[in-house]
Amino acid sequence: MKKMKNEKEMVKKAILEGMKYGEERGVVEFEPTDSAADKIEYIYRLLVHDKIIQPLPQDQISQLSMKHRIAIWASKLK
Repeated sequence: MKKMKNEKEMVKKAILEGMKYGEERGVVEFEPTDSAADKIEYIYRLLVHDKIIQPLPQDQISQLSMKHRIAIWASKLK
């Protein structure tokens, strides 16, 4: 997995956009006490469930790989 040049910013964008997407869809209500790791995992699983992103192979799922996958998704948003 090759790290993106601006991956940190894209992860932040992915969390914000993913939270907005989930709340608009009415499937989640994020709390201020939710950790970034929890948000990343929920957003990743929601996007996979909705077939917006490809799922990672079961043996490769980790916090780092989920971060990378949603960062790629965020980089393709307008």
